[in-house]
Amino acid sequence: MTELSGTDEIRGALRSKLSVNGAAWLEEALQRTAVRQDAIRALFPAAGRNCGRGALVHGTAAAPEGGLDDWTVDDGARALLLARLPLRGRELGDEVAGLYRHGDAAEKRGVLRGLSALPEEPELVRAALPLVRDALRSNDTRLIAAAMGRFGARNLDAHTYRHGVLKCVFLGIPLGSVHGLEERADAELARMLTDHARERAAAGREVPPDVWRVVNPNESNPLREA
Repeated sequence: MTELSGTDEIRGALRSKLSVNGAAWLEEALQRTAVRQDAIRALFPAAGRNCGRGALVHGTAAAPEGGLDDWTVDDGARALLLARLPLRGRELGDEVAGLYRHGDAAEKRGVLRGLSALPEEPELVRAALPLVRDALRSNDTRLIAAAMGRFGARNLDAHTYRHGVLKCVFLGIPLGSVHGLEERADAELARMLTDHARERAAAGREVPPDVWRVVNPNESNPLREA
């Protein structure tokens, strides 16, 4: 998948998407956040209204606009706000966790996306991992896709990562939305996906073709003769 990470990359993507008023609002919001850390608590919810909610980048080349793994303009604005916080370590982790817990679905997604733009210090990772796990327990497909982004791929334990991949398949989230599959796919994940595919096939349900790219990259459908 394609995922924005550094603030320069996010700014570059936003440049052609923001209106004049939206760009002015964001610059002022970033300055306010840098000066006073609690300003973000009012600015974070307002990002969608002032910057827009349209697609910023498309996560996979084959995904249509509006796909589950698309970054939106407000995702990008919120990621920049998080990166501008004058906090590090535990204080940054506490602020990020508060924004997630008090936010609506779009704000929670903005936090999950924004984690890729923050330094992965141990205190931040400890504070943010429960947020990723919370998103994976939901049935909100866009939250789950965001949770399986760069931060989740780098920091989730093997058990939780595998079950995140399986939940994506179960809910119809394309595995192209999942970050780090090439590095993190292992024999246990292949076994889990194969068992799930067999259950779907036995029930006469279609098996998503991207499952086989994880289970056996050289075989388009190992169950075709079953």
